[in-house]
Amino acid sequence: MKKLFLFLGLFAASTTLLAQKADEVVKFSTEKLDLGKIKFDQATTATFVVKNIGSTPLIIDKATPACGCTVGDYTKAPIMPGKEGWIKATYNSKSLGAFEKAITVQFAGIQESKSIFIKGEVLSAEDYAKLQPAGKVEVKTKADATKTKTVIKTDGKKTSKSKVKTKVPVKPAA
Repeated sequence: MKKLFLFLGLFAASTTLLAQKADEVVKFSTEKLDLGKIKFDQATTATFVVKNIGSTPLIIDKATPACGCTVGDYTKAPIMPGKEGWIKATYNSKSLGAFEKAITVQFAGIQESKSIFIKGEVLSAEDYAKLQPAGKVEVKTKADATKTKTVIKTDGKKTSKSKVKTKVPVKPAA
């Protein structure tokens, strides 16, 4: 009789764990990351942050990419309640054009899986080079002894433009 109660207790506990939904124990900082415009034949990595919002340790069982274009890696150690782990997806840009790829994430003890996505656009080397300004610097000298530089910086994904004013020594007229 004790064995029967023990069996029923273990069965009920495992059923409760499997009935738990992924949204009740895990929260992603974002479920879709935009890699922007990337160069053909260049691997680009996206990192998803996974937070354990449950009350027991969370284990990422597997992260499976939908195609051979992405390679998934993830936190292997249990993620304690309130703590964060990560899932990395690397996209190998072997074909031109827009893309959106899914990674299916399975958690230990949770029947429901979650899908996360990476998207972006792969450009040819020529088109990608057109997006990258060659560090243009425009210098203007004003009569009030201030020099203004317009600096354009890029890191491959973002372009920023800023104006910097500095005092310039004025030479006396001869």
